[in-house]
Amino acid sequence: MRRLLLALVLIVSALPAFAVRPDEILKDPALEARARALSVELRCLVCQSQSIDDSDATIAHDLRVLVRERLVAGDSDDQIKSFLVDRYGEYVLLKPRLTWHTIVLWGAAPTLLVIGGVLSFGLFRRRRAALPATSLTRDEEARVEALLAREE
Repeated sequence: MRRLLLALVLIVSALPAFAVRPDEILKDPALEARARALSVELRCLVCQSQSIDDSDATIAHDLRVLVRERLVAGDSDDQIKSFLVDRYGEYVLLKPRLTWHTIVLWGAAPTLLVIGGVLSFGLFRRRRAALPATSLTRDEEARVEALLAREE
């Protein structure tokens, strides 16, 4: 019975704990649903890839309250995201917007890998071409012939 209870406690504790406090919840269900949807898309600034909806950090609480205040003031979801990006940078978004600098960021690694491969291949070919062709001297050839004859 204890093992079953322990297993149940471990399973329940492994489930994500939503950190939204009861005092944060808006009375309007539509605004609260928008706030929760936005909270899932916004990153906690001190947590490791955790949304502000999941985080119980103080700054996550402050961001949740800020989102709800902006919703009550009549801001759209995009206006709220833009406000937070202007204030905290693109890092606040769990899914960054596709802009020229994110394309450069994602494209830089494969581009540098291809350039490095081409340069390495070119240097390898040039170095190999620069090596002199080696051939055996007459003494070395005679010695190889003698060793081969001895094996037969």
